[in-house]
Amino acid sequence: MNLPHWLLTVGAVSTSFTSLAVTPQPDPQNPTGYVLLRSEVIASEQAQTSDPMYAVWANALATAPNSAVDLIDAGAANNPSNVKRAERVFPRSEWDFLTQMAAPEYTYQRFLQAIGKFPAFCGDYTDGRNADAICKRSIVTAFAHFSQETGGHIAIDNTWDNPLALEEWQQALVHVREMGWSEGQPGYTTGCGQNDWQNKRWPCSPNQGYFGRGAKQLSYHFNYGAFSEVMYDGDATVLLNNPALVADSWLNLASAIWFFLTPQAPKPAMLHVIDRTWTPSQREVDAGIGYGFGTTINIINGGIECGAQNKDKGQPVNRIRYWEGLSAHYQIPIEADETNTCWQQTPYGSLNLNGATDVLYTNWEASWKYHADRPGGVSFECNLVGYQTAYSALVPGDYEKCVTNFFGSHANWPEVRIVDVIDGGTGGGTGGGTDGGTGGNSGDTPVGVITWEAGITNVNVGETVIHNGKCFTAKNAPGVWETPTQSNWFWDEVACP
Repeated sequence: MNLPHWLLTVGAVSTSFTSLAVTPQPDPQNPTGYVLLRSEVIASEQAQTSDPMYAVWANALATAPNSAVDLIDAGAANNPSNVKRAERVFPRSEWDFLTQMAAPEYTYQRFLQAIGKFPAFCGDYTDGRNADAICKRSIVTAFAHFSQETGGHIAIDNTWDNPLALEEWQQALVHVREMGWSEGQPGYTTGCGQNDWQNKRWPCSPNQGYFGRGAKQLSYHFNYGAFSEVMYDGDATVLLNNPALVADSWLNLASAIWFFLTPQAPKPAMLHVIDRTWTPSQREVDAGIGYGFGTTINIINGGIECGAQNKDKGQPVNRIRYWEGLSAHYQIPIEADETNTCWQQTPYGSLNLNGATDVLYTNWEASWKYHADRPGGVSFECNLVGYQTAYSALVPGDYEKCVTNFFGSHANWPEVRIVDVIDGGTGGGTGGGTDGGTGGNSGDTPVGVITWEAGITNVNVGETVIHNGKCFTAKNAPGVWETPTQSNWFWDEVACP
């Protein structure tokens, strides 16, 4: 499984960290730059992500390798345990019952593959929670939203278009592409090509359209890029270059599972509302936000569908009707503290949670706090914020990228390089082996090959590096954080000399 490196250490990190300390030094290789000790940078990151919820998020977003996902099929003896649970509580007969109008690109096998990619979906619990019941509720919740996002919306008495007299909540997954769009049409390219951090991280490909595809109708390049990073070991270019995969492969359902498991801080992950891992903050409680299906609407589309002004609006009324029909059919109990609606909730986009001490955030931004003991008073650190930035606390290596301003998102930020050792000294024992970092190579480095180190090694096109015992040749100029781990847009794996 792929996990952020801090998941492995968060249990040992003290939550009593009251201050952070990095000691920037002049960079001997750059007269206008500075170097930071990697061990101090890691300590800064870990101090800010020591709350156990960060480990929960990491577990939820852990992924199985695609090679294992490819082997998943209904009834296969070697299916992962979470897939077997999904088959048990939602067998093929139930899938067929809810997908009689579905597009052929959606299949039960692909549904199971999407679940198998994310072991936390329909996963186990060790604290007495009923994993089967949570799995069933998660699937039914997903189908309620599928029915709104990609459903047929045909009345049961419309016998011409609905000859089987299907309930509207039985009409999920009718559309695999957004209506009015087809492959080969450039579109949804707003912002593409601009000189900003979103395009540096997730560059649009020429003549591609990033319109809605799949069960959740994934849209826009920054969402295709982020999803591609999760699905392809950090490589954003796979789906940016070929977004049609989100319609024509098992990614059409995996994209929805990914959204289901991903917190959009300060919004929680939908799974953690359902399984109650999440506890609403006091400000959320005061804004009417708590447990129940209504909060999942707020997570998906609160700005348009939640609040008193949207009480009778078509979209939320439909979602609630679909959920109530599905939950009644599948006999899912509604607890006393759960609310199906969100008209009584403040939309998350209108809820100011900045400064709340009981809210966690998942995006890094440069800390602009003044430090008199550091060059120029600059912090040389990043802190967590409640809005989208170039760097996510849930993506391994993003904190170091934030500190070095890898995507140029912090105006007037000093030039920073991260090293394991400063001036021949020691690195404090925690600098090596970070995710995407300098885990070291076994044996002598071959002649003409560069030992690759994260944040340090700059190579030109055609040069060869060695990392973790494997050699890679740069085919497009990689940055110092483009880890050579597989053949991708930046690297080709080659035989070592």
